[in-house]
Amino acid sequence: MLEIVSAGGWLMLPIILCSIAVIAISIERYWTLNAQKIAPKQLLAQVWGWIKNNQLDAGKLKDLKQSSELGQILAAGLSNSRHGRDVMKDSIEEAASKVVHDLERYLGALGTIAAVAPLLGLLGTVLGMIKVFTAIMMQGTGNAGVLAGGISEALVTTAAGLCVAIPAMIVHRFFSRKVDGLVVTMEQEAVKLVDALHSERRVDVKSS
Repeated sequence: MLEIVSAGGWLMLPIILCSIAVIAISIERYWTLNAQKIAPKQLLAQVWGWIKNNQLDAGKLKDLKQSSELGQILAAGLSNSRHGRDVMKDSIEEAASKVVHDLERYLGALGTIAAVAPLLGLLGTVLGMIKVFTAIMMQGTGNAGVLAGGISEALVTTAAGLCVAIPAMIVHRFFSRKVDGLVVTMEQEAVKLVDALHSERRVDVKSS
């Protein structure tokens, strides 16, 4: 393995760093993007119970906001529910934008790595081929060791770049879809709360 890495030249260092970043981000996002922690299934029903029993107060709102990302969104809406449907929706959207931004943390880095890693491999290919042609120009085709070294550098960096880029792209797509699903779930829960409070339509919050 060390021989393969050394054969790829100095460009293997940034490629290896990219692979480490992909692994670290993947572990962190997998741990963080837990659906039950972010959008607990029974949270809306619990909040609706507080409302029906006149138990919703500043302390409950504070606990709700600190409980989960969905709790932050619902608490923002409830804090402004007396100002009308439109103000409540605006408050929910403002809180949701911050929540979504936090959920998407590091996904941009994964996308960047997926795009940059094959370019680093391509750069290694170009540098390796330059080394080959320089050796041919200076020494002819008789020095097989120099030629093999240049070709090896070109192939190794290309393969390494792809080995990093492909998993990064897959992981980026996986977590992007996971975030999209969580956002849809939280949006549905928030809409149910708004409609239930303002009686726009009949809503069964107990099924949440």
